[in-house]
Amino acid sequence: MTGPAADTESTTPTAAAPSLGRKVGSAAKWSLINTVVMRLGNFATGIVLARFFLGPEAWGVYGIAQTVLLVLLSANELGVSLAIVRWEGDPRRFAPTVLTLSAASSCLLYAVLFAVAPAVAGVLGSPEASGVLRVMCLCVVLDGLSQVPAGFLTREFAQGRRMAVDGLNFVLSTAVTLLLAVDGWGAMSFAWGSVVGNVAALIGCCLAAPGTLKFGWDREQARALLKFGLPLAGASMLALGVVNVDTMVVGSALDPLALGFYVLAFNISGWPVRIISEAARRVSFAGFSRLADSPQALAAGFARALGIVMAGTVPICVLLAALAAPVVELIYGERWLPAARALPWLMALGLVRIGCELAYDCLVAIGRRSSLIGVQALWLVILIPALVIGARTGGIVGVAQGHVLVAGAVVVPVFLLALHRGGIRVGTVARACAWPLLGGAVMAAVLLFLERYLGDGVLALLATGAAGTLCYVLCVLPGRALLKG
Repeated sequence: MTGPAADTESTTPTAAAPSLGRKVGSAAKWSLINTVVMRLGNFATGIVLARFFLGPEAWGVYGIAQTVLLVLLSANELGVSLAIVRWEGDPRRFAPTVLTLSAASSCLLYAVLFAVAPAVAGVLGSPEASGVLRVMCLCVVLDGLSQVPAGFLTREFAQGRRMAVDGLNFVLSTAVTLLLAVDGWGAMSFAWGSVVGNVAALIGCCLAAPGTLKFGWDREQARALLKFGLPLAGASMLALGVVNVDTMVVGSALDPLALGFYVLAFNISGWPVRIISEAARRVSFAGFSRLADSPQALAAGFARALGIVMAGTVPICVLLAALAAPVVELIYGERWLPAARALPWLMALGLVRIGCELAYDCLVAIGRRSSLIGVQALWLVILIPALVIGARTGGIVGVAQGHVLVAGAVVVPVFLLALHRGGIRVGTVARACAWPLLGGAVMAAVLLFLERYLGDGVLALLATGAAGTLCYVLCVLPGRALLKG
């Protein structure tokens, strides 16, 4: 994909490959360190808040506000910021137009949300979430402003600088959230913590990528950017709708207590997605974009990326699924145990999401945007009735089961077909996943067997987890050659 400001010179694949490999490798390491550190920090903060300051009802209100925020963030800059990463040439030529479009659309979205916040909160079953929505969604405007400098950091694989920015965001947002929660602000403590953190992130991105926060306008560039970005924004909004429509269904069909339990279970199931997949996605799109013109290199790169992501994610998902109840009770306390009933199904969903998100980035990089919109639209259309039926028949467990059924029976085959049309065969995907999935099956059997005979005490859980992980590693070792390089 080339933009209106594309350079005429290009680098040969032979010369570019070693440099690209080093950049991606270094960026991936920094991204993984960053993600692990930030997520462990968020994990610890969540434990403190859930155990001592906030009950299930407050988590439910936060879940509603977070859901609306994520959906808005998926399209707040109309998809044009990805041109900073994807288009060839000097991005500083069209970055001012990108910033103007991003800022204008973000402000318009926030204005609409501010006006309709009471109605949205009422429809989702949490009228008290209206004020939280209005505060938390200020992050939409801040995120729109930071898209351009953040895009430059991604394009340059500058994940070391990105880690410093995220660290500043985390420290300030966590401090504000905890202080307000201690003072009795409830779910509003999350909202103001998020706003303060995003302000810090905007300042940090501008310092890490100086000179990129400049407004400008070029009509031809704007037309090309919208043509490039709007399909991606549509696909992204559909993808976020898929991930977050369950919270809306639970909020409207069940009571606030059930919503709080579901939000906690869904957040736990997102740990491996956020730690492994988020780290990978910060470099995967830029990396796939560099390989988009070489089908063989793209297929090999996708296979290795998928194999590595699956190898790192499967043991976490299996551990949390097999030991859901003792883990939830140990970490969050006995009052949160109802969340454990939905967790095994949501862990299976998390594993599917990780593979689909990597496939999503690959399809975007090779320009198959229409395929993405079709896949995401199909997913959402089938998912909504499945979740409604699940909520009415099985509560939060039924919702989780509906998610897994639709993802496994419909979405995975459709994504495989889209990848096949893009030059990545089903056999390539199967080989990348084979050893991690085999190891996961063995690990699950070992964990369930040992838990039955050793019990669920702290030492027993540690021994069970260690034994299961060892079995997994032994199973995955034969496939280590695929993961190198």
